[in-house]
Amino acid sequence: MHPFPISRASREPSGVPEIVAPEIAAPEIVAAIPARYGSTRLPGKPLLALAGRPMIEHVYRRVASARGLARIVVLTDDERIARAVAAFGGEVELTPAACASGTDRIAHAARRWPGTAAVVNVQGDEPLIDPEAVSAVAEHLAAHPEDPMVTLAAPLDLGPETPETPETREITELANPNVVKVVVGLDGRALYFSRSAIPYVRHAAGALPLRHLGIYGYQRAALLRLADLPPSPLERTEGLEQLRALEHGMSIRVLLTGAGLPGVDTREDLERVERLLAPGDGGLPG
Repeated sequence: MHPFPISRASREPSGVPEIVAPEIAAPEIVAAIPARYGSTRLPGKPLLALAGRPMIEHVYRRVASARGLARIVVLTDDERIARAVAAFGGEVELTPAACASGTDRIAHAARRWPGTAAVVNVQGDEPLIDPEAVSAVAEHLAAHPEDPMVTLAAPLDLGPETPETPETREITELANPNVVKVVVGLDGRALYFSRSAIPYVRHAAGALPLRHLGIYGYQRAALLRLADLPPSPLERTEGLEQLRALEHGMSIRVLLTGAGLPGVDTREDLERVERLLAPGDGGLPG
């Protein structure tokens, strides 16, 4: 496993780094941010305002502070999102509405990127994504082309603002189906992902429960292969696309990081992130 700390120096007091030109990496690694308008729980989620900026802009600016990237591009099927990205100076490509998932959307675009060696998939609803997390995935892809896929995990925790005890927080997060859990083998590869509480904690001295963080890296060939595979039974059961890779025998390397910052799945998540971004109100550390 590859532990690395959450970066603090990369954040401005506002929590939104300036867009800077990413370093050119060899081999070429692209960060792709799939963003669709039609979220079931939060329609138009990429355009929802956080601290005066659309959510997708926060994601883009944080990714732009990462190392090891040749290019950053938002992939969307919605003209409104495309216009918003263009307005803040980001790169955007339109992809078909028929793409069933973010992976399919990225694969569709990556087929037109023959010079790209690997792709980092950053979810468009992670406005607090740490640039160091993106850097770790990009650098691992470059250094380990033998790993077809890589992702991140962190110890289960809801953060210091939650009033419950640490024990209660862990139980709450374990039981939350919106929090995806992962169990990892001794070789650092994923054994299983689930919305259920895994592993079952019968002995406290056993494996540390891990929360899967919504960032993936793929070697380009692995990405295109994954997109060509049919949905698998466990994938359909859990609603977790990464299970398709495991069921078809593709290994997923898991890198261990510190506690991740929250993404946005619900209105409550949006309000919590807004509080974290608010200066002088318990916001992100500078």
